[in-house]
Amino acid sequence: MTRRRFVLLAAAILAAGISAVPLGPGIQGVGAAAESLPSKLSDQEFWRLVTDFSEPNGTFRSDNLLSNELWLQYVIPDLVRTAKTGRAYMGVGPEQNFTYISAVRPRMVFIVDVRRGNRDLHLMYKALFELSADRAEFVSRLFSKPRPEGLSASSTIQQIIAGYWNIDTSETLYKDNLRAIHEQLLKKHNLALTEDDLQGIDYVYQKFFWYGPSINYSSSGNGFGGRSQPSYADLMTATDGNGQTRSYLASEESFAFLKELETKNLLVPVVGNFAGPKAIRAVGKYLKEKSATVSAFYLSNVEQYLYQDGLWRDFCRNAAALPLDDTSLFIRATRGGRYGAGYAYGLSSELAEIGKEVKACVE
Repeated sequence: MTRRRFVLLAAAILAAGISAVPLGPGIQGVGAAAESLPSKLSDQEFWRLVTDFSEPNGTFRSDNLLSNELWLQYVIPDLVRTAKTGRAYMGVGPEQNFTYISAVRPRMVFIVDVRRGNRDLHLMYKALFELSADRAEFVSRLFSKPRPEGLSASSTIQQIIAGYWNIDTSETLYKDNLRAIHEQLLKKHNLALTEDDLQGIDYVYQKFFWYGPSINYSSSGNGFGGRSQPSYADLMTATDGNGQTRSYLASEESFAFLKELETKNLLVPVVGNFAGPKAIRAVGKYLKEKSATVSAFYLSNVEQYLYQDGLWRDFCRNAAALPLDDTSLFIRATRGGRYGAGYAYGLSSELAEIGKEVKACVE
């Protein structure tokens, strides 16, 4: 796997003095922003946001069922010191968002990804979070493995992963769990899922059943990026570079926070191209109407592809439509590393350069 450095860039757009991204009127800090967002969404409102904000399905070179970014936790110590809690979080891709969400503690989440398959993935996760009482049950359901004895709320994530590692998957559990996922989404939430939606969810869940905790970015056969990819087990037990495990399954508290977000329909997966005409702007409009602010936006390395395709200016125009302030953060993954583990923190020269580019493309 190519090593990446994770760059936490604070307020790149605001630093350029762009008037298109002010706070909404009347915001008086974190408390007001938190109060403006809903405490829960009805099933009908959740599905309206999912469908109305989405663009047509797009393509990417892989299924991207799992992150390949082993060092994604390295920015978390700086992230928790800087990002404001109780606001909105935005992101792209699969489960790494859960780890950042558990660190940032937002009030509401929007995941925007070009692939409809990513929406299927997050709907699967939604059902599994809601159906699971704790981390051990979640892992049991995710991989269709019987729960071993001895796992409890005090178990470390290392103990949980080790407990399931040598347990065979169960086809009976797989079928029962898949049926429960369908019922949770179709009957409990009454989501108007199409046959294509259900087939997409089934496809995703079958891969987790087949590969278990060793599943990685390339397991589906549609991966890209080298032979050495971190597994789910690797990602869950990785640390922030200081020896602290901060994955979303590192503690019952983090799991419970995500479970509550999902149960209240406050994690909204949207299909959309970062440079597209609708998704990001629709999220921005919704948040502005709620007088809310984006605390953090995880971009992965999507900008790299937008540059290559000549679409980066379209993206930054979309980003300029989001409600940001001088504490809003972009979390970026860029190739190459300076410090062995591939991590650097918001260099001022990069901030200045990014700021100039953003200002130029929206003027």
